[in-house]
Amino acid sequence: MAYTVRFSRSARRDLSELFRWIARNDAPSKAEMVLDRVEEAAKSIASMPFRGSRPLELPAGIENVRQVFFKPYRVIYRVSGDEVVIHLIADGRRNLQALLLRRLTED
Repeated sequence: MAYTVRFSRSARRDLSELFRWIARNDAPSKAEMVLDRVEEAAKSIASMPFRGSRPLELPAGIENVRQVFFKPYRVIYRVSGDEVVIHLIADGRRNLQALLLRRLTED
C-alpha cells in the first residue's frame, strides 16, 4: 500500500529557506541536490512510513511520528491513516525538541 505524502506549510517553508541558504552560502547545484534528496526521502516514506525511527526528542508513547535522515538533515513526519504529513525538515545538529513539539501541533 502506498501512502499519500504531503508537506505541511511549515515544511514547505523549511525547504524554501534551506534551498536559499545553501544556494547563497554554498552553491545552487548543492541546493538542488538537497531538494532531490528530500524528494527521494518522501518517495521512500510513501512506501514504508514506519521504517523511520522515532525522534528521541518526543515523549514516550508517540509512535506515529517518525524521521528519516539524509545527513545532516532530518525529515520528521506523522503517519495518520493512509497519509503521511511531513512537518519538519531541519539540520539534525540543532536542538529540535521545542521546535518539533510546536510544529506537530500547528499544522
